[in-house]
Amino acid sequence: MRWNELGKFLIIALAIIGGFCVYINPLANSIKQGLDLQGGSHVVLQAVETPEFKVDDDAVNRSVKIIERRINGLGLTEPVIQRQGKDRIIVELPGVKDPENAIAMLGRTALMQFKDDRGNVVLTGKDLKDARAQVGQGNAAVVGLEFNDEGAKKFAELTARNIGRTIAIELDGKVLTAPVVQEAITGGRAQISGQRSVEEAEQLAILLRSGSLPVKIEVLENRTVGPTLGQDSKEKSIKAFLIGIAAIYVFMLVFYRLSGIVADIALLLYVMLLLVVMRYLGATLTLPGIAGIILSIGMAVDANVLIFERFKEEVRKGKTLRSAMASGFSRAIITILDSNITTLMAAAILFYLGTGPIKGFAVTLALGTLLSMFTAVTVTKFLLQFLVFANFTKNPAWFGISAPDASAAKVEVEEKPKTERVVRKVDNHVKKVGPQAAPKTDSKEAKK
Repeated sequence: MRWNELGKFLIIALAIIGGFCVYINPLANSIKQGLDLQGGSHVVLQAVETPEFKVDDDAVNRSVKIIERRINGLGLTEPVIQRQGKDRIIVELPGVKDPENAIAMLGRTALMQFKDDRGNVVLTGKDLKDARAQVGQGNAAVVGLEFNDEGAKKFAELTARNIGRTIAIELDGKVLTAPVVQEAITGGRAQISGQRSVEEAEQLAILLRSGSLPVKIEVLENRTVGPTLGQDSKEKSIKAFLIGIAAIYVFMLVFYRLSGIVADIALLLYVMLLLVVMRYLGATLTLPGIAGIILSIGMAVDANVLIFERFKEEVRKGKTLRSAMASGFSRAIITILDSNITTLMAAAILFYLGTGPIKGFAVTLALGTLLSMFTAVTVTKFLLQFLVFANFTKNPAWFGISAPDASAAKVEVEEKPKTERVVRKVDNHVKKVGPQAAPKTDSKEAKK
């Protein structure tokens, strides 16, 4: 036995197993979870065309950006905002505590206007640079406005012309406040009072900062997934994952024994690598995504099955374990590449044509397929190579292989030249009956 090779195998195997035990839970918990796993709201918004606003690609795309800024301003974690079709926007808010309040903010146009006492619009939200919730006199909640250079100039002129008169500040046609101008304001700053709480002032500030929507938006669908239902789905998914992993492990151990142990160790590394990649890509884990992970695990084992079956075939032909292993990997690699390429093509089509959960499934399937090729072809090969080179055993049964076929030697004999077999038969006949019994041949016949 070569202890050096066996030591390499044990060190790598124990490192993978130990890393899996230590890091699997932190990695799994660090990945963003989708709406179907932690609960929340699924909202479908539709852009509605009006005489004032036309629905086109630019308007819908700008609406997506504005809605995204509003949601980010609310401090919601892991939202999903994406366009669907020509005039729809899908918004998913996982773990939102007050969905009604969040949804109410999404569809508001948030068109802010400053009007003089004659009703003329002098400033709009486009003249704003920033808006923040503040605490004013008497601990009253207010919204502090800061104008850009052009807006500051317009506001100074507006206040200078309307001293002693009211200026109305409206949002979507509703008057928020109408203060009386005491003096010209040249600092480029103003305040909106009348908010009942700091939270209400913060929501108004978010609307003003994010800008007004270029089209009218209506809530087409609002579906809420409770946290209890999401947790139940999560627990069932974890149970299905563990059952699938256990079944794969048992199958590999029963049919391939030492080779199966190598494949199971490589599978642990595969799961960790997949979670690491998903975390650093910022992928969101959903129920279809978990299904994609489980499917890719089965495909990773499928690659090992192809390799080990080739390994068996080579051993049954009479080859040593070393040469059989090398031939098994070289002969199976083309088949593995072909099958995985077709899977990647299907995943690409699903990602391009699908939306929401379908894209999540496609991403996890594609990532799993790529990583499975690495673990099955590279990691499994090195681990099995260390184990075979260690001469731990020369019995093929330890690798799930029956005894080599005895007909292999017979095939080699039958493939030898026919003249060589004839000469051997004649020599054996001469040895048995003696030289006198050897058949006499005429010189002419011999020439023939």
